[in-house]
Amino acid sequence: MDFQFNEEQSAFADMARGLFADYCGDDQLREHDRSGRPFMQPLWQQCVAAGLHGIVVPEAAGGLGLGATELMAVLEQQGRALAQVPLWQQQVAVAALARFGGDGQSIGAVIEAAMQGELLALSLQSLTASRGAPLRLADQRLSGRLQAVALAGQAHWALVAAEVDGGEPRLALVDLQAAGVQRVQGMRQDYCGVADLGFEGTPVLAVLGAGAAAWAQEQATACLAALQQGLTQEQLRRTVEYVSERQQFDRPIGTFQLVQGQMADGYILLQAQRSALCQLVWRLDACLPCVPQAHAVRAQSNELGLKVGRMAQHVHGGMGVDVTYPMHRFLLWCRALAAELGSAEHHLQALGQWLAGHGCLGWKYDLPEDR
Repeated sequence: MDFQFNEEQSAFADMARGLFADYCGDDQLREHDRSGRPFMQPLWQQCVAAGLHGIVVPEAAGGLGLGATELMAVLEQQGRALAQVPLWQQQVAVAALARFGGDGQSIGAVIEAAMQGELLALSLQSLTASRGAPLRLADQRLSGRLQAVALAGQAHWALVAAEVDGGEPRLALVDLQAAGVQRVQGMRQDYCGVADLGFEGTPVLAVLGAGAAAWAQEQATACLAALQQGLTQEQLRRTVEYVSERQQFDRPIGTFQLVQGQMADGYILLQAQRSALCQLVWRLDACLPCVPQAHAVRAQSNELGLKVGRMAQHVHGGMGVDVTYPMHRFLLWCRALAAELGSAEHHLQALGQWLAGHGCLGWKYDLPEDR
């Protein structure tokens, strides 16, 4: 299979690479970490100006109307650069509003503002919660509490998943400046601003149509996996560079068989995840069912991030935990990405339940087991 981007997709990746390189050098990332800022506002403004925040947003809503493959090309570069901007959250939320929200005036106003760069938070916690959904929707009102929603302290609105009695979870648009909304701000380990959100019968602006929550979850899974792919590529590159130079017993530690085996294991995990990710992204763009593929990719991404992150940290020794050296930042990002959309165990269990109910173990999970 050919996993290379075409000319247009490569152009997106190159543009993103150049933009992130101007704002995400090691010294600039260190400055951001110390600043306490919730995200990289100057870089976000440049992303909005370049249209990178609307790749999968339909053209009718002011976006580029492209697919998940183009977004994957950009997010890989974001992961490599550790660029702290809400690229995927913003456009997945806006695209969901445009596709499933109808023609309501309030939705149109939110989409227009979001395409101008106003922040729109996204939370899918209720779709992967292990102990029941933390948010409930009844009579067009939200009740419950969400934890550590990215940039919810700075956003004007939020698109949140909520449990509905007698039906599948739905996505609801809520004004975070409405009376009764509680916000407690904090900072995530990857230096992204977050906020706990509390709702006590808060009225919503709109409830999206059936299927919106599942669509958003599959898109978010691909986005997180693309970020992890790019992050791990750069993490491995830097680690190989380090072990090729670091000497012990008068020889580079990269010549030790154990270190070489660890590097090889990390590369194999990286390529396995890329294969599964490309399959998921292709199916998303082809509008094919993606439930088992999304669960498989999410489980692989968690394994990739945590295993390679710990390995890279280990072979760096004391340098890996020195906050003046850039390697620790990659592990913090890996852990933050792994905390989104449920654990690997959650998705493996969901994949097993899907397979048990469908009897499809053939190629791409589309063919019956006996074929």
